[in-house]
Amino acid sequence: MTDNASPGFDARRFKALERTGFNRIAARYADGAPLRASLQAALLDAAAPAPGEHLLDLAAGPGLLARDAARRVLPDGWVVASDIAESMLAEGQRRAAQEGLPDLISAACDAEHLAFADGSFDAALLGLGLFIFPQPARALAELHRVIRPGGRIALSVWSPRDEVPLIACAQDCIARLLPAPKVPRPSVFRLGTADGLAPLLQDAGFDAVRLEPHAFMCRFACAEDYWQAFLDLAGGAAEALSRLPEATQARLREEVAAELSPHKDGDGYAVAGSVLIATARRR
Repeated sequence: MTDNASPGFDARRFKALERTGFNRIAARYADGAPLRASLQAALLDAAAPAPGEHLLDLAAGPGLLARDAARRVLPDGWVVASDIAESMLAEGQRRAAQEGLPDLISAACDAEHLAFADGSFDAALLGLGLFIFPQPARALAELHRVIRPGGRIALSVWSPRDEVPLIACAQDCIARLLPAPKVPRPSVFRLGTADGLAPLLQDAGFDAVRLEPHAFMCRFACAEDYWQAFLDLAGGAAEALSRLPEATQARLREEVAAELSPHKDGDGYAVAGSVLIATARRR
């Protein structure tokens, strides 16, 4: 199932929680970029932005991809960073200024209802975002609309959960200690296979679909660093966890430390992650 159709699922409430959560963690999300540097570089290489092109970075967060892409298309090209969380975009603009980049163009909007004209972009980037959207098919249809004919898309999604202990370890602890939510969140792993992702792209009007896995390793000095890194990626889930009693949060931290024991590596931990990188062309 690609779109979230759980009985009682409220897409507006879900998006509001995600927006609140990502707004709260904007600076920490950006600070965690080195952990994901290899997958960001792999996605950008797959997109192959060229000088002078006009790009959209959707679910841009604090502009990590957007800033690197801008360095490839400037001075004659430009990049628009778009996200539902306006504080994420503001953080990206602040960091772009610190790095001496021209003003980063930002637009806060819902990925399923993009505020751009048809055929506005040569290409679009979407890093670790498609699985968050309640209706990923609608988001891809919107991307198809705003990319010019013959333009291209490059995106990444988490691989199946057994290939991503980076996320699964924390989720397993949460599932053991907390009651199941009355309305399940969309799984972050739901699009991580070729059978799940390729048809979605083709149905949205893209062809020349190419899928490549990318594995990487994250190292943490201690279990607390791992847990914080998870929270700094988790958006709405992190927002919900922050509202739990402190005693429950302490139990979660203890559980995470035990869960990570198989990943012990010297004085710290080495925890694997994997994404599926997809490229396609608009028909």
